[in-house]
Amino acid sequence: MQLEKIISISGKPGLFKLVSQLKNGFIIEDVLTKKKGSISNSSQVSLLDNIAMFTFDKEVPLFDVFENVAKKSEYKETISHKSSDAELRAFMLEALPDYDTERVYVSDIKKLAQWYNILHKAGYITPESFVKAEETSKEEAEPATEEKAEKKTAAKKTAAKADKPAGAKVKASTSTAKSAPKSTHRKQG
Repeated sequence: MQLEKIISISGKPGLFKLVSQLKNGFIIEDVLTKKKGSISNSSQVSLLDNIAMFTFDKEVPLFDVFENVAKKSEYKETISHKSSDAELRAFMLEALPDYDTERVYVSDIKKLAQWYNILHKAGYITPESFVKAEETSKEEAEPATEEKAEKKTAAKKTAAKADKPAGAKVKASTSTAKSAPKSTHRKQG
């Protein structure tokens, strides 16, 4: 599941996908209706990829919470966000058993349930979406370690070059002819 471009906009119901960027805002697309629109840079936008839920010992990314909810509900729609507070808290205990009951409010659980159901209706919640996301995260981790190794060897090469004496270069630069200073007076004519 790709949450990198899925956003929530303060004051607008639903979830949106970032399509492109303008000089003074963004072009967005509603996840359910596929209607396109634009928002300004001053709009308060939250990327779902950056949101996490509090537990007693750490913060769990929203992607992992969605995965837990999907497994518990067998990749079907879950509880409505209009359910009672007790039902919502019971739903959250199933999805994330060690969530921090003092820092995670009922309003947060309502958003979680609503966003999950929107993403499910839009086709983002499938068993394959979580499997593909795990594989891509592993594949991205492997090239990252290769890139770090390449950077280390490149840094060693530049350090070795810096250790060599630069006397030949200094002599070459001093043997060039000096140019005459430019006049600062304007010609009057």
